[in-house]
Amino acid sequence: MRDDKLGAEMKTWLPWCLLSLVFLVPACRSAAPPSPDSSYDLAPPVAETTTWKPVSFIDRPELQAGTGAMDAGVAPEFSATDSGLRYRVLRNSDGQKPTAASTVTVHYRGWLNNGKVFDSSYERGEPTTFPLRNVIDGWTEGMQLVGEGGMIELWVPSKLGYGERGSPGSIPAHANLHFIVELVSID
Repeated sequence: MRDDKLGAEMKTWLPWCLLSLVFLVPACRSAAPPSPDSSYDLAPPVAETTTWKPVSFIDRPELQAGTGAMDAGVAPEFSATDSGLRYRVLRNSDGQKPTAASTVTVHYRGWLNNGKVFDSSYERGEPTTFPLRNVIDGWTEGMQLVGEGGMIELWVPSKLGYGERGSPGSIPAHANLHFIVELVSID
């Protein structure tokens, strides 16, 4: 008889206990006042040591099509400038380096994070000439890091590229850009 009484009591109070948990647990979470920097995001924070890995020139044979040779033993790591531009020299050169005021002739290929090529002088079959003062900041800065005859891979963060406006038709807003550039000459 005692077991029957216990079973009946459990049937009465167990649903109420479970229902109270439904209200109690969320209430406990929101009882503390939010901190000023709270984002209400339940996802765990991204670790500061997350490895950065772009779609690289070396990783995709189609990005290498038509380009000149790289130096042997190119380091897989990119260097970074204070502005946030990331780069690695793929072919060193003792040739003259351009300045921001220079006009350069280059062969290049540009692609988005997903590997989609948005522009290429290689596909057009001839190098392109332009003043460095008339291009995105990432190019102006990056081209000064390589000498005539050299080849460089650039990762241009959005703020040094086309930013929030993008380039309608080919580059979306806030896009990070990737380039392989061979510096043919400084004019």
